[in-house]
Amino acid sequence: MELKLFHRTQRELATAINQVVDAYWRNEMAEKHLIENIKALYNNNSEKLLKEDKFTTIIQQQCGKRRLSVVKNILELPVEL
Repeated sequence: MELKLFHRTQRELATAINQVVDAYWRNEMAEKHLIENIKALYNNNSEKLLKEDKFTTIIQQQCGKRRLSVVKNILELPVEL
């Protein structure tokens, strides 16, 4: 799966998050790759994903609660050394 890491808009970022999480749920992506991709998307687009430690409104509307709970859990994982 080809994943663009830098996104211009919040809607593009939401689409990328949806693709990654859905691919994982369809068993097309390993858990390790899911975590790496979500962290990479966050590191490169953090201002579009979170505002004041909450997901932005567009991200919430486009991704939904289930996907964002997965993303939230991944972002809360400790940093690997």
